[in-house]
Amino acid sequence: MKLSQEVAAFSERLGHQFSRPELLQRALTHSSNSSPARPDNQRLEFLGDRVLGLVIAEALLADDAEAREGQLALRYNALVRKETCATVARELGLGEVLRLGRSEAMSGGRRKDALLGDAMEAVIAAVHLDAGFETARAVILRHWGPRIGRAAEDARDPKTTLQEWAQARGMAPPVYTELAREGPDHAPVFTVEARLENGEAVQARASAKRQAEQAAARALLGVLGEAGQ
Repeated sequence: MKLSQEVAAFSERLGHQFSRPELLQRALTHSSNSSPARPDNQRLEFLGDRVLGLVIAEALLADDAEAREGQLALRYNALVRKETCATVARELGLGEVLRLGRSEAMSGGRRKDALLGDAMEAVIAAVHLDAGFETARAVILRHWGPRIGRAAEDARDPKTTLQEWAQARGMAPPVYTELAREGPDHAPVFTVEARLENGEAVQARASAKRQAEQAAARALLGVLGEAGQ
C-alpha cells in the first residue's frame, strides 16, 4: 500500500516510516468513514492508550525520584488526558489527514479534541504494532518529552489554584461568567470572564465553556503573579 503525499508527510513529522502502511491508514480512519473493507481506529485507540500510559508512567518515575504517588498520578493524568493527546495531534497536523465521513468533516471533526485525541492514541498503537514497543516509546518521548519536565505545573488545575489563592486571602471564590457564545452550533466559541472579589478580572475564549474558564483562570493567575505556584 502506497501512502498519499499528505499521509507520508505526516509519517515523517511523526518520526516513523511504516513498513506496514495499512496500520497508519487504519489509525487515521474514523468510524464515520469506515467500512468492512476499511476498519476504523477504535481497536487501535484501545491499545495506544495503554502504550502511551506505560511510557509516560516510566518517564515520570525517571524524571522525579522524589515525587509521591499522588503527585505522579496528577502529572500522569495531565500528560495522557484527551486534551493533551489532541494538542500533540494538532502539532503534527493529524487533523489534516484524518479520514472522516462527510457529515463529521462538515461538523468540524478535524478540530475536535475527542477525535484528534483518539486518533493520536491509534497512531501510537500503529507504531507499536509496526515496529515494537521501543520504537513506540521513542516516538512518544519525541513528542511528549518537552511536557514531562513541566508536568507538575500542568497538573495543577488553574481553577482550583485560583480558588485556593482567593481563599488564602480571605476572598470569596472567583466567579466565572459566560459573556458570549459565537459561531455555529458545531463549532462554537465561548468568551468567559474570571473575576475576583477584589475586582481583578480576565477574559478568555475557547471552543468549550470549561476550557474558556480554565484559560481565564490561568490568565488571571498570570496577572496575579501566581502562575505555577
